[in-house]
Amino acid sequence: MTTSLGALLPVLLPGLVLIAAGLVLLWLRGTVRDAVILGAPLLVLALIWTLPEGTAGLLSWLGYELEPFRSDRLSRLFGTVFSLMAFGGGLFALRQERLAEIPIAFMYAGSALGVVFAGDLITVFVFWELMAICSTMVVWMAGKSARAAGQRYIVIHLFGGVLLMAGIAGHIGDTGSIAFDAMQVNTAATWLILGGFLLNAGAWPLSAWLPDAYPRGTWSGTVFLSAFTTKTAVYVLLRGFPGEEILIWVGLIMVFYGIIYAILENDMRRILAYSIVNQVGFMVTGIGIGTELTLNGAAAHAFVHIIYKALLLMSAGSVMFMTGRTKCTELGGLFRTMPITTICGIIGALSISAFPLTSGFIAKSMISDGAALDHQTVVWFLLTAASAGVFLHAGIKFPWFVFFQKDSGLRPPDPPWTMRTAMILFSIACIGIGVFPSMLFALLPFPVDFVPYTGSHVVAQLQLLLFSGLAFFLMLAWLKRTETITLDLDWFWRRGGPSLLDRLDIGSDRAATSIGKKWRGLVGRAIGAIYRHHGPSGVLARTWPTGSMAFWAVFLLAAYLLFYYL
Repeated sequence: MTTSLGALLPVLLPGLVLIAAGLVLLWLRGTVRDAVILGAPLLVLALIWTLPEGTAGLLSWLGYELEPFRSDRLSRLFGTVFSLMAFGGGLFALRQERLAEIPIAFMYAGSALGVVFAGDLITVFVFWELMAICSTMVVWMAGKSARAAGQRYIVIHLFGGVLLMAGIAGHIGDTGSIAFDAMQVNTAATWLILGGFLLNAGAWPLSAWLPDAYPRGTWSGTVFLSAFTTKTAVYVLLRGFPGEEILIWVGLIMVFYGIIYAILENDMRRILAYSIVNQVGFMVTGIGIGTELTLNGAAAHAFVHIIYKALLLMSAGSVMFMTGRTKCTELGGLFRTMPITTICGIIGALSISAFPLTSGFIAKSMISDGAALDHQTVVWFLLTAASAGVFLHAGIKFPWFVFFQKDSGLRPPDPPWTMRTAMILFSIACIGIGVFPSMLFALLPFPVDFVPYTGSHVVAQLQLLLFSGLAFFLMLAWLKRTETITLDLDWFWRRGGPSLLDRLDIGSDRAATSIGKKWRGLVGRAIGAIYRHHGPSGVLARTWPTGSMAFWAVFLLAAYLLFYYL
């Protein structure tokens, strides 16, 4: 339906409100600035639940009816968690010295909200590209150390934008419609749209942009980066391609790719960055299965993942802020002087591992159970095995090497109260959702009759976590990190590509030099031959006797007459 808010809605769009708040924050300082940072996301949250469901604010553009606002259960779910994330991220970064970071992060979050509430593909594309620009600027907030990573990041995302734009143009040409609804992947246009969406989701093989760029952000910027780009991609996949079977296998590849590289990694924030790819893989797999249970599971998993991943990165950011270090080989023993950070990090680790009574348990089990009920036995088995891998790299490895293991000799205190408060609030959310899952189930797009806390669910998950934990400590000697470099596919455009171009450049210079030498020799010989014939002493230039000239003139005339009459 179309509401009566058409005249007011263009200025009430949740995304635009947060973008406007970001622009205003660029000029504010002091207490007023802090009030806007904490108040703007809450205002947007209230707006999301105040505006009625349906479409509104219709705009005419080149003969098409744009729908800048469409609210339903799915968009409200993602709008709610994005608003909460903006609030928590703003609180955590409240004392960030780079004053432009939070305003740009709010514009980034507002762009993601613009995609979530867009009812047509053109509006999706506009906010999609704005999101890429703002997120790149968040990466660049870290300074010179992030410049190259940010450049690679924006190139990859602009390429994804080109794919999306080409797909949208083709789709409009095929159907004549700009509506953003479920599509079938049966044309070149829809394949391009799907490719653009999957690139932002971090799908392999173009997934290395995420662990390349996100850990380069500041201690607070990476928290914002973890929440919006990949989860907005999950939202558009839920909206546009539910039940598309190829997503099952794309998701499974992401799941195991993230696990393998996270286990190999030494930098704590790169561990968590690879973990984002892994967790989004679970969501993409659920979308590919396409039943109401797995779609609910993917949406719920996106919701809880934003919270516990932000909590993990807040914990890692706090360690980075207080110690200036991020490598596991340089950390350890921090539980002695950073107890709140340690406890919050452990709660985030248990949540991502789907430990009972945490938020991850109620969401991830919906996807795996949905696979079993849909008779996807191989998929169920792989997801179960992957759950054990998640506990290895994020549930145990991250807190063990950062807060426990050997004593690094570092004795930093817990971070300032704003950072501690943000971690505590998100820890409460992780446990609260896990203990009272009905709060989240009420927000999901389809009716929920799933019961997570059955004896079989709890026992099976505890057994899985117990044996994976035992495996970790049995293999601890192999899992201890050293000063190594993990090679990923981004090597091809970070090192391989430039190296190849350098070699081609050197080769082309050599080829040009060789060709130049040969060409100069050829031209020189040609000029010498011309000089020999036409020079002062050449056959064609020297003085001939009069008799010879007369003879040759008569000879040529006779030859001409002969050929003429013949």
